[in-house]
Amino acid sequence: MSDYNPVLHAPKGANKKPKRVGRGSSSGHGTTAGRGNKGQQSRSGKKLPYVGFEGGQMPLYRRLAQRGFSNVRFKTPVVCFNIEELEAKFSDGDTVDRAALIEKKLISSKKKEQIKILGKGDVTKKFTVKVDKISKSAKEKIENVGGTVDAVVGAHRKERNMAYAKWRDEKNEKAAAVKNDDKKKK
Repeated sequence: MSDYNPVLHAPKGANKKPKRVGRGSSSGHGTTAGRGNKGQQSRSGKKLPYVGFEGGQMPLYRRLAQRGFSNVRFKTPVVCFNIEELEAKFSDGDTVDRAALIEKKLISSKKKEQIKILGKGDVTKKFTVKVDKISKSAKEKIENVGGTVDAVVGAHRKERNMAYAKWRDEKNEKAAAVKNDDKKKK
């Protein structure tokens, strides 16, 4: 038991002192400190100015024409489910909404993408569907079986536009009434 040593040590030669550059000519790494003579690589700071730098030549991303508009930054992500998937995962009389899809682990609770139901497959069960979007064929199939559909966004553009027009007209009428009252007071 006397040979047992609880302190661990690294083997000899495993730990080296760091190379200390630029500490005079007698250190062996003085003057240029292993960086060679002059030039961009010998300077302190970043080695290259930026990603895509081509040595002063006009970079490729600036040589190519930039045309049109991309909607990538503004698009809202949509998760699509077919009716046949709902038929397999849900039982008769269930409500299909975001909470139910998260509970069945079909979508993530962290992401806020819109949910759309598509019409591939057949339905035999009655569902109460409350989602953001639904295709026309899916809506018909669910309602034919006796289910109910409540699509929140994008289902009835005409109705949304009419509601907005009504709100706008009421707002303009109120503003006009306030303006007329101000004129009468003067």
